[in-house]
Amino acid sequence: MSETAFPQRRSGSARSDAEGPAALPRRITARAAVIVTAVLLTALTAVVAATVRTGDDGAHLGRLLTGYGVAWVLFAVAAWAVRRAPRRAATALVLAGSAAVAVAALAAPPRTSTDMFRYAWDGRVQAAGISPYAHPPAAPQLDRLRDEWLFPGKGDCRGWGLTRTDHGRCTRINRPGVPTIYPPVAEGWFFAVHLLSPPDSRHKPFQVGGAVLAVGTTAALLAVGRRRGDPDRAAGRAALWGWCPAVPIEAVDNAHVDTLGVLLTVLALGTATAGARRGALLGAAVAVKLLPVLALPGALSGVRSPARVARVAVALLAAVALVYLPYVAASGVGVLGYLPGYLQEEGYSPDDVHRFALVRLVLPDSAAEVTVVVLLALTALYVLRRGDPARPWRGALLLIGTALLLMSPNFPWYALLVVGLVALDGRWEWLTVPLAGTVLYLCGPRLHGVPVQAWSYGAAAACVVVGAVLRAEPARRFLGRCTGAFRAST
Repeated sequence: MSETAFPQRRSGSARSDAEGPAALPRRITARAAVIVTAVLLTALTAVVAATVRTGDDGAHLGRLLTGYGVAWVLFAVAAWAVRRAPRRAATALVLAGSAAVAVAALAAPPRTSTDMFRYAWDGRVQAAGISPYAHPPAAPQLDRLRDEWLFPGKGDCRGWGLTRTDHGRCTRINRPGVPTIYPPVAEGWFFAVHLLSPPDSRHKPFQVGGAVLAVGTTAALLAVGRRRGDPDRAAGRAALWGWCPAVPIEAVDNAHVDTLGVLLTVLALGTATAGARRGALLGAAVAVKLLPVLALPGALSGVRSPARVARVAVALLAAVALVYLPYVAASGVGVLGYLPGYLQEEGYSPDDVHRFALVRLVLPDSAAEVTVVVLLALTALYVLRRGDPARPWRGALLLIGTALLLMSPNFPWYALLVVGLVALDGRWEWLTVPLAGTVLYLCGPRLHGVPVQAWSYGAAAACVVVGAVLRAEPARRFLGRCTGAFRAST
């Protein structure tokens, strides 16, 4: 038998001589990537902390926009740099960076949204044994639960986030004259945070809870990457969630409960097969916020078995029904709270942003809604028929991202789900959707005569289309030939 069949192990010096010239540049590049990424994350953490300390969106809009812009640039460069770092170092950087930016967002109270104050009130009401769907915050039946934090009795009630009830009482809670709109799993989260909160801790427990959910989602994304046998890309993709500026701002500083829905959706699509477990996790996500229901076609991508489809759908419906039962027993038909009214009015208020802004650029208002419904139905059908069952998050991203582009919502935290799905799939161009929502939310419908809604979401749609074209096989072959020719010439 020849010696080549069982080659002798090279000595350390021989390996160094043979591999040294080629390996040294790679080691230097990898080390430089780690250092550059760490520096960028340090800068991103500092910018996030400074931005949330800047002040509210009513008095410090310019500084907020500047902080947001710098944070997004640092995030983009860091996400590019970490892809060149070694796997273990990249994973450590992603987790450490996710925790760092989350902690940085704890530096100030909520600055651009008052939703968290409603969360705190709903938790307090439930702790008193009262259904949050039974009475609006301004109801006299709840007088004994009011305090100076949520219902400040001093001052002229003109500060940021303050409003008056119909009876003239000052409060931080938005829409104090109507019951809550949040589904049961969200209400369960509010109740749990309230029970775990020290007395007089105010906003901080909800922000800490948001930070735990944000970092937990980062860890779940890394686990999904390892589970699907793609650990080399897992860290770079998880960074698209963990470091995205929308996460520390909306999930932590503003403490939006949408983050819980993102975590449950990631677990449903990334850790469960198309069966009852996936359906139950997705049902729990729907019972946080309604938007994850649009992930159902993605969850059923390429599934041809009626029995498997039924298991997912039945488990989803059963999970939603189960968590609603205690609240139905307490509130009866009023268990939906103000949700139907909110869905009907949102986007149709005078001087507000409008639904279907992009569709209305080319179609009359009367045809816009029908057109959007048809487009979403066709997209869902495409995902069901042509979606990749090994990557259910890809179809979910396509449908949810398309829905947000067509609906053009004013609230950027709705797109936290898009950020989570981008981190599963790696299609970074969809991150322009939460960025468009942020610009619209901060700037308003018009800025110096410019229609912000159409321009911001139009730019996001253009980026998504360009990304899809560049990812198509003909474009990839062309770019590959160009890259090969360039390397040959140099």
